Amino acid sequence: MLRSALAALLAVSLLTPASFSFAASAAEVPTVTGLSLYDQPALKPGFTHFPYVNPEAPQGGELVRASVGSFDSTNPFIVKGTPASGLMAVYDTLLASNPDEPFSMYGLLASGVRLDPDRRWMEFDINPGARFHDGTPVTAEDVVFSFRLLRDEGQPFYAAYYADVTSAQALDDDTVRFDFAKANSRELPLILGQLPVLPKHYWANRDFTRPTLDKPLGSGPYRIAAIKPGQRIVYDRVDDYWGRDLPVNRGRHNIARLVFDYYRDQTVALEAFKAGNLDLRIESSASNWATAYDFPAAEQGFVKKLLVPDGQPAGMQAYVMNLRREKFQDPRVREALNLAFYFPWLNDNLFYGAYKRTRSYFENSPMAAGGKPGPGELALLEPYRDQLPDAVFDKPLPIAEPEDLRPRLRKALGLMRDAGYEIQNGQMVNRETGKPFTLEVLLYDTQFERIVQPLLKNLKRIGIQGKIRTVDVNQYLNRLRSFDYDMVIATFPQSINPGNEQREYWTSAYADQPQSRNLIGLKNPAIDALVDDLIRADSRQALDTAARALDRVLRWGFYVIPQFHLGATRIALWDKFGHPQPSPEYGLDFDAWWVDPDEGPRIEARQHGG
Repeated sequence: MLRSALAALLAVSLLTPASFSFAASAAEVPTVTGLSLYDQPALKPGFTHFPYVNPEAPQGGELVRASVGSFDSTNPFIVKGTPASGLMAVYDTLLASNPDEPFSMYGLLASGVRLDPDRRWMEFDINPGARFHDGTPVTAEDVVFSFRLLRDEGQPFYAAYYADVTSAQALDDDTVRFDFAKANSRELPLILGQLPVLPKHYWANRDFTRPTLDKPLGSGPYRIAAIKPGQRIVYDRVDDYWGRDLPVNRGRHNIARLVFDYYRDQTVALEAFKAGNLDLRIESSASNWATAYDFPAAEQGFVKKLLVPDGQPAGMQAYVMNLRREKFQDPRVREALNLAFYFPWLNDNLFYGAYKRTRSYFENSPMAAGGKPGPGELALLEPYRDQLPDAVFDKPLPIAEPEDLRPRLRKALGLMRDAGYEIQNGQMVNRETGKPFTLEVLLYDTQFERIVQPLLKNLKRIGIQGKIRTVDVNQYLNRLRSFDYDMVIATFPQSINPGNEQREYWTSAYADQPQSRNLIGLKNPAIDALVDDLIRADSRQALDTAARALDRVLRWGFYVIPQFHLGATRIALWDKFGHPQPSPEYGLDFDAWWVDPDEGPRIEARQHGG
């Protein structure tokens, strides 16, 4: 909603001469309903729904899914506590992403957007019909409150996301303005579009930083209906949801009830799915996918399997070494540990040949570095030549897979000797201190143990003693937050348009922040600068070049042991759901699924033994 003439007049009368030019230019900037990172949004004003959805999808039914571990909080935005699954369905954001475009967003809470052509500021007009679940209007003041609350008291990545926002102000009840630093990320306007808006009147007298099991107030399509702490959380669709008929929502949020049941581990959850206690399962195990779905209900056609291609980069799933531990400081040690991971054996013997080896932090995308650096990469890398290994500049990238493990382990032994270690009585020990080199891999899911054991077996062959420590999810998260681990298995997900989140992954500012995603503990000025180059990229070509330069430096640092990727999502489901076909290219949108009114009762009768 545009500002009233009186409000605009009062705003202008209070402006200083220095800021008056911004007000004048704001009046000249057109109001739009969608934004895209580099080009124009694919969907024109007046579109009625996302093209991939079924706008006439049936309404109703229930979707029951599994979560592993436990939860003790319904606040997903803070450092403390273990939040329940599904909580973001309670909240609306200013804009909504279209999963069928690389990075375009359209109006949700915001009915209009104005973006300065020089990207120094933007304004959002709040939809006059937007309401929280208690009927209170959503205002610009709620937006400013949410921005400041998340930036100052939320998880560290919010501060990283919003680092280039210099001010946020409510110009009136319906208009909020953000001003940006001179050099800012091109994606910053879209990142602000992802801002979840919290009700100021609800949180004003509550401690936002403490975990809670209250049912929080939001404005989104679902509200919490029931909570059984640590065991189950249930969401009901909001019947009078204010945004139900918006173009970004039509054909979505069709299922009336969403249920997340908690299980000790994936093995128990799989058995619950087979028994009909769960409706849908995202399968992470290649072995299960190949062998575990031959039970009677599947053979009778009540259960089916889907393999949905993923148009996003594969990202990096890896064993992550904690550089805060002295033993991992030497890059020769890290490279030796990399050499002990032998993917071909795993893929042949455990994964039924399903996976590809991950090499790049931007795997399966044009942002993955290859060969030696080209002129564009060299221009970004050259200022940091004295801070980077020579190999970054003049050698092809590492991770080649010899056919035999033996030459890999011979090279690993040589690297460990060069780093000051030797084998004594079958153990790798530090020559100066006599202290054995040992490591512990911290896990929360027994499913990963079979992946870790071959690595530890190979390390034992060169005298390195390793062990697995599997703990419950809460203990795992507490140790992760305090960086109390040698090695963990973690994923650094990537989108086709990486940006501000890279700060939290790799930069010095986040190395010591509890619950940051800088799990490695990186503190490297060259990497900090390359992350800034990526974030400031002003074209697709510049972004790809900056990502390749960053990828190259991270890979030559041997900070992680890359694992594997599939490039698709495996879904097993009881066949009572309808869903878009094909799925949107850049994201799996379960919000666009529905329960088939004809098949649902038949399948549910089979699930429950009818």
